[in-house]
Amino acid sequence: MAERDREFVEFVEGASASLRRTAFLVVGDRHRADDVVQDALYKLYLAWPKVRRVGNPLAYARRMVVNAAHDGGRRPWRREVAIGDVPDRVDREDFAAGYADRDEVLEALRSLGPRQRACVVLRYYEDLSVEQTAEILGCTAGTVKSQAARGLDTLRRAIDRRRTSRAL
Repeated sequence: MAERDREFVEFVEGASASLRRTAFLVVGDRHRADDVVQDALYKLYLAWPKVRRVGNPLAYARRMVVNAAHDGGRRPWRREVAIGDVPDRVDREDFAAGYADRDEVLEALRSLGPRQRACVVLRYYEDLSVEQTAEILGCTAGTVKSQAARGLDTLRRAIDRRRTSRAL
């Protein structure tokens, strides 16, 4: 494998999850998002020598994904086709269940100590790296890892307890 191809493969392996998430948020459909990312990565491969010379390939790839998502929406053969009937009214039980789940998680978060809560929120809600979280909290990366792991364990137990007590 040529060096150019190896660098591109490494980039795709590291960036594809982020690009898929961006595409999904832009187009609202996982299958279309996969197509958008595939189109963008094909075009990126063709431009790879220029992109890696310029630098910041992730920013360039994100822009390509957004552009591909917008271009795909203009093509008539890529438009969404309605399948099935749209219900006349919203199923209120499902709507309420979503709020109940959210409230359950918020309540469990309140059971965490301040440092654990901060680690869990920054790492998993804000999607920051261990290093970024450590810098914000003024602690070591090891502290972030241990506090986040303990926080997640505490959250699981708190949610399990609430669900068990509700089932009884």
